[in-house]
Amino acid sequence: MAPPANGDTVSGHQLAATYADRIKDKIILVTGTSQGSLGEEYCLAIAKLQPRILILAGRSADKVKYMSDAIARIDSKIATKFLELNLESLSAVKKAAETVNSWDDVPYIDVFCHNAAIMGTTHGVTTDGFERQLGVNYLATWVFTNTILPKILKSQDPRVVLLGSDGHRWGPIRWHDHNFKGGETYNRWRAYGQSKTAVHLYALYLGKLLGKRAQVFGLDPGVIMTPLGGHVDWAGEFGDINKIDFELGNEEAANGWPKYRSKEAGIATSVYASFDPDLSEYTGAYLADCQVADPYVHTVRPWASSEVEANKLWKWTEELLNMKFSF
Repeated sequence: MAPPANGDTVSGHQLAATYADRIKDKIILVTGTSQGSLGEEYCLAIAKLQPRILILAGRSADKVKYMSDAIARIDSKIATKFLELNLESLSAVKKAAETVNSWDDVPYIDVFCHNAAIMGTTHGVTTDGFERQLGVNYLATWVFTNTILPKILKSQDPRVVLLGSDGHRWGPIRWHDHNFKGGETYNRWRAYGQSKTAVHLYALYLGKLLGKRAQVFGLDPGVIMTPLGGHVDWAGEFGDINKIDFELGNEEAANGWPKYRSKEAGIATSVYASFDPDLSEYTGAYLADCQVADPYVHTVRPWASSEVEANKLWKWTEELLNMKFSF
């Protein structure tokens, strides 16, 4: 059993209240809003502050109905829309993005906050044959975000917020073997690390590509116990995680159990990335603890913050998926 939350800093709900005038009337698309998740907590914080529309993306309407009901109890004037989004299939991802683009009552999207992910799963592949954590956490994110980006760019203050993880420290991009030899060399934490490294590099590349046209951020929310890791025997897995940290020379190997945060604190950096007015010059940055991450303080590995790696990943992804986007 993991220790209780002891790493709380600022409450995301309290922080959101300081941005009330920036949240009011916004159109916000949120993924990963299942019960007990950070996406749910983010929506609960934002719903108190009169956004215009909250678009709730998930695998089924049943899974997000309780979320729309909770929002209605907070403020019945807020419009909610359900978007079916299955990140296991790129054709389903493209269909979801095209659905968003077809909505006349959603002329633009002010904030896209992408929480949905999987973590530390046993080996598997997506519908398209990609290692599952890379496919869901990065490749689907790349396709969905790039496809809806024209609608995001119609906002007067467009933001793309991609949840990453300090778990990126467990692995760079495996250029020679992203699929772990079909599972032969698979390690669930190295695979998770690769997928989150990819998310951070994507945010970096997209932020630099768009420049002043949008603000794009990858972020580390901290360590929070949510259903994302509900299947993991943390006591049993800690030894393997620690072994990887030792092998990679990560100082985290000597730190023992990390400090855990409550969900209220866990959404703070997402709220900050979504609405803070003073971040425009930092687009593409990796955020942690409601600030631009400091590599001397926070977990920021060179392989997840290199513009060279970010450029390579963009070109590699275009070739892998045989897709190109221009904005």
